[in-house]
Amino acid sequence: MEKIRAGIIGATGMVGQNYVRLLRDHPWFRISYLAASPRSAGKTYTEATAGRWQMEEEIPAEARNLIVGDANDVEASRKNCDFVFSSVEMDKELVRELENKYAAAGLPVVSNNSANRHTPDVPMLIPEINPDHTSLFETQRKNHGWDKGLIVVKPNCSLQSYITPVYALIQAGYPISQMILTTMQAVSGAGYPGVASLDMIDNVVPFIGGEEEKSEREPQKILGKIENGQVVYDQSMKISAHCNRVPVIDGHTACVSIGFGSKKPSIDEIKAIWREFKGVPQELDLPFAPRQPIIYREEKDRPQPRKDRDADKAMAVSVGRLRECHVFDYRFVGLSHNTVRGAAGGGILNAELLKAKGFIG
Repeated sequence: MEKIRAGIIGATGMVGQNYVRLLRDHPWFRISYLAASPRSAGKTYTEATAGRWQMEEEIPAEARNLIVGDANDVEASRKNCDFVFSSVEMDKELVRELENKYAAAGLPVVSNNSANRHTPDVPMLIPEINPDHTSLFETQRKNHGWDKGLIVVKPNCSLQSYITPVYALIQAGYPISQMILTTMQAVSGAGYPGVASLDMIDNVVPFIGGEEEKSEREPQKILGKIENGQVVYDQSMKISAHCNRVPVIDGHTACVSIGFGSKKPSIDEIKAIWREFKGVPQELDLPFAPRQPIIYREEKDRPQPRKDRDADKAMAVSVGRLRECHVFDYRFVGLSHNTVRGAAGGGILNAELLKAKGFIG
């Protein structure tokens, strides 16, 4: 099979580097174009990332000598790509304008940025939860007059550690009315150079700008329903979030308390729901999909970032410590890999879903 040409705009940043790393030997996609800021344009990718390549393995051979383009040069991307991953770092309004330009040029845009997350006709996808939101593309294209172009976004990385286990319970017929969560987020979530070491060593920072608002609002769109060409946000579940930066390299952890309405499952029922949960990515056997999206750990002290963040290609959510809550009904701990499932890996899975549905190809 001839592989689909993938471009990465914002290729020199942390998320872009992860895309380059994770797309090595992908069965469906090949990197055909890399773009970044004007100061990187014209250099080989090796030159552009010299001194700031943050991945543990070497730059993949297929990317080392690619000449980096200017991310603002949409025409160059159009000539060299079938679609693009967007991880550019700039002002939100500028990101929104740039992604619209790419889509207007006929390129599907798979975005990691927050700029379009609450744009009414842009789906914010977690493929195991709301693959049906791809139906928005018809409205999106009609609204803009686009032919093959489209924009899809993934949610904030911190959501991945708890939203899928919560959705699995809702899908099984146990609506959740209220949730309090405390996230302990890895320093890699701040990008590079990120948080200064003197701020993080021997410390916890109880503030991450915008994270609590994202954690409370984005689930409402993901769990919402499509009506009249846009998402009607689901506000049936009240969410209160505390977001903290902790001295962990990779892996976002969430301590979650949930309260049900009149219908409450047992602990054994919850564990069974989580273990049996599958979504469209598993049904389609997408390359980056975890075989078991939710992995329950019976050990008293799991999940832990160092031991569990890489579970099933670093794409699974690990949960544990399910027990009764003295305020709500139950509490548990969730963990996901923030730079893989929560960032580039989640973007790749979104692209695979689009390819399987015929939107990329």
